[in-house]
Amino acid sequence: MHPTFALPPSFLGGCAASPETAEFCIAGIPFDLGVTNRSGARDGPHAVRRASRMLADGANPVGWVDPQVLSVADLGDFTLALGDIAASLEQIERQATGCRHLLAIGGDHTVTLALLRALTKRIGPVGLIHFDAHSDTWPDNFGQPLAHGSPFFHALEEGLVDPRRMVQVGIRSPMPKAVHDWTVSRGVTIITAEEAHIQGPAAVAERILTVIGEHQAYLSFDIDAIDPGQAPGTGTPEIGGLFTWQVMAILQRLKTVRFAGMDVVEVAPAYDVSEITALAAATILWQYLTLQARS
Repeated sequence: MHPTFALPPSFLGGCAASPETAEFCIAGIPFDLGVTNRSGARDGPHAVRRASRMLADGANPVGWVDPQVLSVADLGDFTLALGDIAASLEQIERQATGCRHLLAIGGDHTVTLALLRALTKRIGPVGLIHFDAHSDTWPDNFGQPLAHGSPFFHALEEGLVDPRRMVQVGIRSPMPKAVHDWTVSRGVTIITAEEAHIQGPAAVAERILTVIGEHQAYLSFDIDAIDPGQAPGTGTPEIGGLFTWQVMAILQRLKTVRFAGMDVVEVAPAYDVSEITALAAATILWQYLTLQARS
């Protein structure tokens, strides 16, 4: 067995199944044209893959499942249209359409709109479990309709997501009250970071399961859902966020959800400390694969 530092630079140092036959595919999306604060999420896929090698030497002690038993292919990074948000989203959607079950590594949160467009072409509107400091339901971003503050505004408007089966966890950033009210009026369930701290992971997971039910669901995890003291490497940090142990405890309790895909976004390694943000993102992907192996 190779030591961690000598593993290949793919996710978990492996994931070498054939893309044509793999049950799960991993792809990086080095895109950060949609950021409104600090840039750098384009370097997220590389950093997350590098940090993931820490997770390659054994089973998850929760359930004792090794996600590497799954058929997983690391596709490398998707191609983009340099400097063009709309054209990049079209390219991302086209490339994601060919993946049976995709785990995407962003990139900024704009990319989730393209991923949902691709997914719903195959299976129709999905439920959504969205971890974030921000609601990302702004109708525009300083005059730009396509950016990381608005993917779920467009997803709801386009009917990609069933709002009655959509839950947002960790929300705590400043926002216009009109944005909050519009989101709630559509039927979206919001669990603030404070509520998550007070209620605890088991209660939060139970609320998520109640909202999602038996509907197929997509997981979108913005790393700034985690408190910047534990995940500083992101472009729009907000204090008072979830701790990594809370995130893991919630995710571990979602084993009955019929997941159809996921992404983890907004890792900006230039602002990271000792790879702790990248490792958090890699562990979220690893935990998601563990859930798939357990089910």
